[in-house]
Amino acid sequence: MPNPELLAILPQLASGSAHTHALGFRLESIEGQRVRMRVPYRPELVGDPASGVLSGGLVSTLLDHVGGMSVWLAMDQFQSIATLDMRVDYMRAASPGRDLLAEAECYQLNRTMAFVRAWAFEDSPDNPVAASQAAYIIHKPALRDGGSDQAQIQNQANA
Repeated sequence: MPNPELLAILPQLASGSAHTHALGFRLESIEGQRVRMRVPYRPELVGDPASGVLSGGLVSTLLDHVGGMSVWLAMDQFQSIATLDMRVDYMRAASPGRDLLAEAECYQLNRTMAFVRAWAFEDSPDNPVAASQAAYIIHKPALRDGGSDQAQIQNQANA
């Protein structure tokens, strides 16, 4: 069972920043180690007005953000992370007029890195609009004065 404090703040982490709030991101569900988010379809998010298809940048942003949320879930805490590398494979255009969902799972986590797979889709991850693979770097808290680096690193690893 995930940390209750983390579960309490995940909805805010999903949509609380200025850009995620403006895009309308929201936490949809957590199932095991998978995080699902939704972005409601809105005309201002369309990349090509002639087709009504959502912007590819929106898809990438959603995949990156849901990926980061899966890292926090895997770490069972909120801690500073940054996207180090992300590959997005676009498989088809998103369906005009439909909300976009994204699901991610952190499949490997170590002391300094997290590795994530994610999918964007309308109905099922089995029919993805796009898929991504990403690596996130985990920022370690600054070492406090007066303690040995090795002891503090061990404490952080055991936390």
